[in-house]
Amino acid sequence: MDVPTQTIADLLLAAAERQPAHGVRYCSGGAGTDHHDQTHPELLDEARRLLAGLRTRGLRPGDKVVLLLERHSDFLPAFWAAVLGGFVPCPMAPLRGDQDRWAAQLAHVNALLDSPLVITSEAIAAELPRVDGLAVATLTALSEEGGRPAEELHRAQPSDVAVLVLTSGSTGNSKAVELSHANLLASMAAKNGYHRLTAADTSLNWVSFDHVAALLECHLLPLSVGCRQVHAPAQVVLGEPLEFLRLISEHGVTMTFTPNFLLGLLNAAADGMSPADRERLDLSRLRHIVSGGEAVVCTTGTAFLDRYAPYGLRRDALWPAFGMTETCAGSIYSLGFPHSDEGREFASLGMPVAGLRIRVADPGDRALPEGEVGELQLSGPMITRGYHNNEAATRAAFTADGWFRSGDLGRIDEGRLTLVGRSKDSVIVNGVNYFSHEIEAALEQLDGVAGSFVAAFPTRPAGADTEQLVVAFHCEVPEEDEAGRYRVLAAVRSTVVMHWGFRPALILPLPTDTFPKTSLGKIQRALMRHRLESGHYAQQIVAVEELRDRRLGGYTAPEGDTERVLTEIYGELFDLDPARISATASFFDLGGTSLDILRLRSKVAERLGADDLQIITVLTAPTVRSLAGALAGLRGPDETAYDPIVPMQLSGDKTPLFCVHPGVGEVLVFVNLAHYFVGDRPFYALRARGFNEGEKPFRTFEEMVDTYVAAIRARQPHGPYAVAGYSYGGAVAFEIAKVLESEGERVDFVGSFNLPPNIKYRMDELDFAETAVNLAFFLALVDRKQARELPDQLRGLPRELQTARLLALAPAERIAELDLDIEKFAAWAELADRLTDLGRSYRPEGSVRRMSVFHAIPLRGTKEDWLENELRRWDDFTEEPNRYVEVPGEHYTLMSPQHVAAFQAILRKELDLAMGEGK
Repeated sequence: MDVPTQTIADLLLAAAERQPAHGVRYCSGGAGTDHHDQTHPELLDEARRLLAGLRTRGLRPGDKVVLLLERHSDFLPAFWAAVLGGFVPCPMAPLRGDQDRWAAQLAHVNALLDSPLVITSEAIAAELPRVDGLAVATLTALSEEGGRPAEELHRAQPSDVAVLVLTSGSTGNSKAVELSHANLLASMAAKNGYHRLTAADTSLNWVSFDHVAALLECHLLPLSVGCRQVHAPAQVVLGEPLEFLRLISEHGVTMTFTPNFLLGLLNAAADGMSPADRERLDLSRLRHIVSGGEAVVCTTGTAFLDRYAPYGLRRDALWPAFGMTETCAGSIYSLGFPHSDEGREFASLGMPVAGLRIRVADPGDRALPEGEVGELQLSGPMITRGYHNNEAATRAAFTADGWFRSGDLGRIDEGRLTLVGRSKDSVIVNGVNYFSHEIEAALEQLDGVAGSFVAAFPTRPAGADTEQLVVAFHCEVPEEDEAGRYRVLAAVRSTVVMHWGFRPALILPLPTDTFPKTSLGKIQRALMRHRLESGHYAQQIVAVEELRDRRLGGYTAPEGDTERVLTEIYGELFDLDPARISATASFFDLGGTSLDILRLRSKVAERLGADDLQIITVLTAPTVRSLAGALAGLRGPDETAYDPIVPMQLSGDKTPLFCVHPGVGEVLVFVNLAHYFVGDRPFYALRARGFNEGEKPFRTFEEMVDTYVAAIRARQPHGPYAVAGYSYGGAVAFEIAKVLESEGERVDFVGSFNLPPNIKYRMDELDFAETAVNLAFFLALVDRKQARELPDQLRGLPRELQTARLLALAPAERIAELDLDIEKFAAWAELADRLTDLGRSYRPEGSVRRMSVFHAIPLRGTKEDWLENELRRWDDFTEEPNRYVEVPGEHYTLMSPQHVAAFQAILRKELDLAMGEGK
């Protein structure tokens, strides 16, 4: 006799009993790569083992556990261990690269969830920021502590909270949505009224489990019927969209999920499919793709169905859908696309699942008749009862008569829902929700951007695959200062790219009186969007385009096929019309970042067959014409005399800044920083000798310094000079300044980025193993935990074996991005070790006039000890008092995308002060 299903734990228990041969397939990469199968009974057994470990920690039913786990194969057993023990799991994603923001988020969640236990991997645990009172356990420790699998399982009540899901709020104000067992079971039954999944089906998921659709639509729903599940890493699909279809084909997938933006990427990839893909791709078993997270553009969806119909894709396979965390993900589905949406720009979202009621209401929460626009409100057994420990948010989320407020604006036509906008202030780009106030707060910190006059809002041009971001702001730089205004435009663009990974479609400097505000001073973003789309800002848009064209130096037509293809590639990278891109346009002046260099290399390899384009080639030959020449073999780093100077950006009338490389010798770390100097001062980086074929590394520290001084004077014959160095480069910059001053030149700015004068003790710590591992960590080939443990494991092995093992640990996609192989990495490690060796013999002597020392969180110890006992020793080597300036981030992250906007503002002010070039 079957036990009635009362909790989601019953879903796993039933699947283990009734479909013991089915389960979860974890893919390590794309199609054709290794995968690991875990049957339902094996998943249950692993969960029981982890449950035993959790109970040794003293957890009781109702206690919260945060699941900070990136790998699907780690997450699912931990999730089920919590559920089977009566604990309440809460998925969470790490915020790498921004320790301050991550710490704030963890502190907020720790307080919100009543001091939960954070379950994570050893690699992530090594990177966790310090948060007072945060309890952390690794999966490895829990497995070892548990011993035998737990026999007794907790029997929850249907009304108990089964899972908490964090909303995508800004740092410190995320809400935790409570979803009960009853909510989830009602949702699974209702969803399958549309899906009709059986044990014979196979689902595919590539989204991380902190997203509610991955956990509910792509795990609990398939589990509820016992069908097979395939889970692949998100970066596999995002890095190569065609892998989505290859995985579907290889694993016989019948149901999957994706936002609309991926459909657009797949449309673009269709024409470039390889012969192997065209021959092998088989989509005939795929019944439906649920598309949610953002609106489905009809032309995008239809083109996707048309382009892949030759490979067996059904005409009715695409299901536009609507769902929120608060509605247990998908709750409204359209099975009529595309025939029911002919003539529409966006697909309608269909009709609600059984048991869910929807209405469109006016501001007084009164239901509106069909065809009228109002707020979408919902009611039913799959709707959350509220937010954990947040009564105010719960009250605000429901009407007086108990309907949930979605915050979305829509209308209902013949029972079918169509969304027409949002009442919430956010932008959805490529399926990710970005809050306007977060973008605005970051931009308001920029020099030249007026506080309280920044508006970030969405627009969607006809036929676009996703929403696009518009940034309107008041520019405090006068109209007549074109260079200054262009610098602010570049800074706004760069800051958005650094923080959120995409470019604003439009940046609009506007007068203050064009910002409509409420009586409370809040900018009315929706009204600004309406004005934009009605053509009110046409004049300002033209003015920005003309300013950009003037600053880029006018138009020179490309010559030859290579230049033409490069203008097309630049256009794709920067969302510009290729016909307007000049052959003299610089990759970096157009907005290229360090991430874009990697994308450029991929596109050049694909379109021009140049598989060996080096990063330094892009840095030294960034224009369409110069890069075409380099690709043709007319010039390149291997064929020219060594020049340490790498021009990062050349515009601006102020004294140039020369920045010396860190201990790894390379200058890619300065690319993002240089963007903020556009129109302000030229920015040059100094690159070590020994990277190019035939180049010999420097033999002495003095030879390196003299070479750099000669190169600097060749670019700028006389002072005043401005030089700085990052980490190891700080000592080199000090020596450069000494030589220049001894030659009678003025050096008004000498900067050290987080390095004391006495580097010998640090250099003595760095044998080859430590240096090679540090290089691998610097290049994101290994994580922080590995960086701590690997030197002891590698030390004593032959050098070639050390570097080979390091590269074997690195993600394949990262190796490809950096164009590395064992020989190149080994040569780089030898060069870094040579630079380290030069530092071992270095002793600071003499003095310069003064220095500016920028200090961040050190590699070890406290910030206070680092400043007082190490960095202030620069006082022994200067004639005038030094300036010690705190900057955000850690030693390795102070110029990372999360911190570079803040760092550049501090650095530029210090430069202006030292050089007497302020406004």
